[in-house]
Amino acid sequence: QVQLAESGGGSVQTGGSLRLSCAVSGYPYEDYCMAWFRQAPGKEREGVATICMDGRKKYADSVRGRFTISRDNPKFTMYLEMNNLQTEDTGMYSCAAKGGPVPLLTPANYEIWGQGTQVTVSS
Repeated sequence: QVQLAESGGGSVQTGGSLRLSCAVSGYPYEDYCMAWFRQAPGKEREGVATICMDGRKKYADSVRGRFTISRDNPKFTMYLEMNNLQTEDTGMYSCAAKGGPVPLLTPANYEIWGQGTQVTVSS
């Protein structure tokens, strides 16, 4: 059974930092990409960042330069380092996985989803 488990969310003030982790188990493909998505109340889910097995990454324009995505393949874990957090970064952050080598930030392309972890940024 494939499972994704996020951790690391919390509440911070503007300008603060958080690190999210996502551990994957049981994924059936050797070549896969993982991504972070977020959803704020009343808004659609949006892609934040993605990273594939070969290290290729893609970021949303709104987080580029502030967020860093990485993965530890032997540990089957992905990370999102979030710096200089702003109130607009508030939302439920979910990790997701899809087969194949192409980094995409469209939710419909992802097959497996975690439960999510809440990030709240206050001014």
